[in-house]
Amino acid sequence: MPTLLADIQNLLSDLIARYSSRVDYLMIRLEEAEGTDIVLRGDKVETLSEGISVGGHIRAAYKGGWGFSSFNRLTTIEDRIQEAIAAARMVGDEETTLAAIKPVQAVCRVPLTGTDPCKIPLSQKKELCDRYTELLKSVDRRITTTSVRYGDCSQRVIIATSEGTLIEQSWIDMEMRFAATARNGDTVQTGRETTGSRKAFEDLIGLDEQVKNAAQRAVAALSLPSVKGNTYTVVIDPILSGLFVHEAFGHLSEADMAYENPDLLEVMTIGRRFGSKELQIFDGAAPQGHRGSYFYDDEGTPATTTQLIKDGVLVGRLHSRETAGKLAEAPTGNARCLNYHHAPIVRMTNTWIERGNTPVADLFSDIKEGVYARNWLGGMTNGEMFTFSAGEAWMIRNGKIAEPVKDVTLSGNVFQTLADIEAIGDDFYWDESGGCGKGGQNGLPVGCGGPSLRIRDVVVGGEVGEM
Repeated sequence: MPTLLADIQNLLSDLIARYSSRVDYLMIRLEEAEGTDIVLRGDKVETLSEGISVGGHIRAAYKGGWGFSSFNRLTTIEDRIQEAIAAARMVGDEETTLAAIKPVQAVCRVPLTGTDPCKIPLSQKKELCDRYTELLKSVDRRITTTSVRYGDCSQRVIIATSEGTLIEQSWIDMEMRFAATARNGDTVQTGRETTGSRKAFEDLIGLDEQVKNAAQRAVAALSLPSVKGNTYTVVIDPILSGLFVHEAFGHLSEADMAYENPDLLEVMTIGRRFGSKELQIFDGAAPQGHRGSYFYDDEGTPATTTQLIKDGVLVGRLHSRETAGKLAEAPTGNARCLNYHHAPIVRMTNTWIERGNTPVADLFSDIKEGVYARNWLGGMTNGEMFTFSAGEAWMIRNGKIAEPVKDVTLSGNVFQTLADIEAIGDDFYWDESGGCGKGGQNGLPVGCGGPSLRIRDVVVGGEVGEM
């Protein structure tokens, strides 16, 4: 796909002018993506590929109804426009309500701080995966299975709308995942690590300690006692805090979940208190340098930073233009799609709990018996209920970190858990390992962040599968 030159501008402008009178709203999205995918399981190469995809989609709105059509041949674009318009006119019977945004004409690129992975040979990426595989295997003879995954993707997107918006935006995303399984007789334990970046290929180099740590945790867990199931005061590290705020709370803040579910909308009432005055929760693509960062979402709405909880009170939610219009709230720039095969839906970007004022060491004080949980191994959410498993954990005894334990899962109701946060640490960490799934669009890059948290009355125990 060429850059946004006169021929592309003229083509899109002509098509928009020709067909926009038949609908309330018309958008054309063109996309070019180039990427690498490598999967090694032990010494076996499961996937080793490079690919380029070019395509686009059409979205049309008429009387509240939406039509969608995707394509991978530009020569068929007029047929696809007509299909989307016909579908919208077929189902529309109310009113199209879109929150207003200013039309934008821009060319922008999410900046790199180092080497573009597209300039790195496939052989060098494979060598990196081989080296990490050997590191996993070298930790202990009881490591029986290893997995190393590498992926990068360069995307360039052009958006044109019937309101006059014309944007070209591009970015590059990278991710690596590592897993090691250790076995001793019938006892099997797994350790995992994940990392990602939108900055530089160098961010994936020099991960030796992180990679080995996954295997070391698996081996160490073979001889650890399981935690005794009970209700404990728990201290969680920033990685688990980020996972919690994304999975357990963030999805409930996505406005399409709310306006389609009156019961949830009632629960997520603006102005309702969910936690202490120290609790602050945000989401936004505006902060630069994270995996959920961009300049405009997939509807052309500028990136923002949205405060969701302020001083413990719900003050905001995440929107597309349609959900913002229907709920009479401001658009937040959270309409995202994985690629041209999908329509944009309301998605998180970078979601975080702001750091607090409690020194981390003080989070453990006065806990007679509790659990300290770090990193994540797996988990699941179901509405307002969650269950997460920790990558590693220790008992807390008389205010001190004591013996390590395994099989630590944390379960509860997200709203009760927010209310049960007793203290918020003064540390903070951004976890760039996230790949979010929703509505069949899995692996959308996101960032998560947070401080260490002390939470009372957490149900601990059991086992949980991989996320």
